[in-house]
Amino acid sequence: MSVLDRINGYAGELTAIRRDIHANPEIGFEETRTAALVAQELEKYGIEVHQGIGKTGVVGIVTGKRPGNRRVGLRADMDALPMEETADVPWKSKTPGKFHGCGHDGHTTMLLGAARYLAETRDFSGSVALIFQPAEEGLGGARAMIADGLFERFPCDEVYGIHNFPGSPFGQISMRTGPAMAGSDFFDIRITGKGAHGAMPENSCDPIMIGAALAQSIQTIVSRNAPPLQGAVVSITKFNSGTAYNIIPETCHLAGTIRIFDDKVRKLVEKRMRELCAGFATGYGAKIDVEIRDIFSVLRNAEEQTNAMAETAAELFGASKVVTDADPKMGSEDFADMSMAAPGAYVWIGMGPGAAVHNGAYQFNDDVLPLGASLLARVAEKRLAG
Repeated sequence: MSVLDRINGYAGELTAIRRDIHANPEIGFEETRTAALVAQELEKYGIEVHQGIGKTGVVGIVTGKRPGNRRVGLRADMDALPMEETADVPWKSKTPGKFHGCGHDGHTTMLLGAARYLAETRDFSGSVALIFQPAEEGLGGARAMIADGLFERFPCDEVYGIHNFPGSPFGQISMRTGPAMAGSDFFDIRITGKGAHGAMPENSCDPIMIGAALAQSIQTIVSRNAPPLQGAVVSITKFNSGTAYNIIPETCHLAGTIRIFDDKVRKLVEKRMRELCAGFATGYGAKIDVEIRDIFSVLRNAEEQTNAMAETAAELFGASKVVTDADPKMGSEDFADMSMAAPGAYVWIGMGPGAAVHNGAYQFNDDVLPLGASLLARVAEKRLAG
């Protein structure tokens, strides 16, 4: 019986798990219920379980029935997003303001499906580390697990992960070698001017006007400073100021994200942003504080591991379902930090038509659960064939 056939045999159980996680979402570093569910399932499969790694992370260790010292890591993220779900489904989020809008409930379930198969068959040498990570959505869950000794306690020779891809043909496995997803910084710019009556602007140092002008100028960093052939994005996603119609406020807060593929460009963008803020502060007589935080590293797929994923996907689903030259994505993913600790590959699995991730109408396609679980299980099996 093939890996896919075997996992298809309990696809209904995987769907039930995924929908239970979906209905009970937990955001970063709060995944206590999800982590407990994961640990319970792993223990049910007879897998050695370690909890509380990086606060709410879980690691399961499956040992093959043949001797060997190599270990493959398989990773899934568990956290939800702080947003409302708009789709009306029976398993809709029960928690206002929290929603699995990026499919991490599906990623967790796919890894549980792979874990069950590997525990039942153990047809490999060495061991597999099943890494269930908290707080992927910009809170540094991968870094927290690594800082908590993840790879010292459970050394991995290589690591693999999967992300769902709505809009991509159903079951298509896409990947690329080298830089695959952008690194990301988050920034906060706080302007302190002088408040005044809305009818007497001459008495103010208007932070809203400074912020508006600064927001426009920041966009010139990409268009006029960054090399045109090296991708960069600077997006201002928050602009908050004021409390009343007739008061010019004293402060204004701008925030957003920087996305890059090259560390030199990353430093250039940061330098120019700080220079622009300093210049505006001097020009307008205001105080401008800038905080720029490194949130995600550039995700770089190793050639050998990416080829292993491509070969495994072709074996399972056919060569026509495999794309090895997918475009890099400006989205970020903290699997990047794990693949810096051990060579790895991160691939995308097509879910067919549907709303994009981070959209209130997004829904995970449960039909991909056995596909993703099979891919993870089989790549580990092949890489530990002895």
